[in-house]
Amino acid sequence: MSKPDELLVSLAAKVESEHTSQMSLTVVAQGAVITGRLAPETLWRQRVAEVLGDSEHLGTFAPVFEGAGQPARAATAPSYLHFHVARILQGALGIPETGGMYRIAIEDVNAWTVGDFSYSDH
Repeated sequence: MSKPDELLVSLAAKVESEHTSQMSLTVVAQGAVITGRLAPETLWRQRVAEVLGDSEHLGTFAPVFEGAGQPARAATAPSYLHFHVARILQGALGIPETGGMYRIAIEDVNAWTVGDFSYSDH
């Protein structure tokens, strides 16, 4: 979308202000269908930092996602969706099976719906 959907921006702002990670959403962005739960950016960053920090090879990247060193943000409309426990739907499969963490620019979302789509991992 050349101009981000105001309703989607409002939904993302509500997730941020309520600090909730229970909102299920499915989006189409750049031809990919991604389904999962939205998370506040701070929670998403924290979880990515934890996963990287636990990795022998990627641990040095964890500080990039940690809150320290991040500029203070004014109360502005969010420009990204932060998904966790999310999957990219490819046919009848959800990739990865365990769910992943994705950051998607709201302006790149072509279509969306509340809720997550069913998928089969068989």
